[in-house]
Amino acid sequence: MVTALLQGSPAAADADATRPAFRMPFVCDQSWRGSNWNGHSPAHSIDWNHYDAAGNPDDLGRRVLASAGGTVLSSYYATDTGYGNTVVIGHGDGWRTRYAHLQSRDVQKGDTVTRGQLIGKVGATSALYSLSPHLHYEQIHDGSVVVAVVQGVTWNDYLVRYQTSTNGC
Repeated sequence: MVTALLQGSPAAADADATRPAFRMPFVCDQSWRGSNWNGHSPAHSIDWNHYDAAGNPDDLGRRVLASAGGTVLSSYYATDTGYGNTVVIGHGDGWRTRYAHLQSRDVQKGDTVTRGQLIGKVGATSALYSLSPHLHYEQIHDGSVVVAVVQGVTWNDYLVRYQTSTNGC
């Protein structure tokens, strides 16, 4: 079962003290719409979408970058979950990030990555669901998906907002 750290709890304070300075997993100066909607599985994960100037979705095939440096813990196609092509990066101190539904994976298990390094491209892969293209993104601490903090912005549940990437700027 996935659990969350309660804000203000000692465990949350410890997690915040060791949390890497995560950046958006996209190219510098790109603006993306993030959503962590009610009923999202797991809770606290963010679905990212990109739109062109006319408001049309155009995220399929866009580059996905490591939001912090670390070691690739897994790079695989999940057949038993809805994740499809997935990359998980370990960042130390119990921190991980998961990037799912990728069209392609550009890293392998054991690779060392730096923040801003290409790890894959946005897709719509899933063994269980028919999806529109998007990036499913999670920040994980000690095995539990937690409320994400991206570029200093806390993504509390049930938010929809635009954010501009500073990754590699």
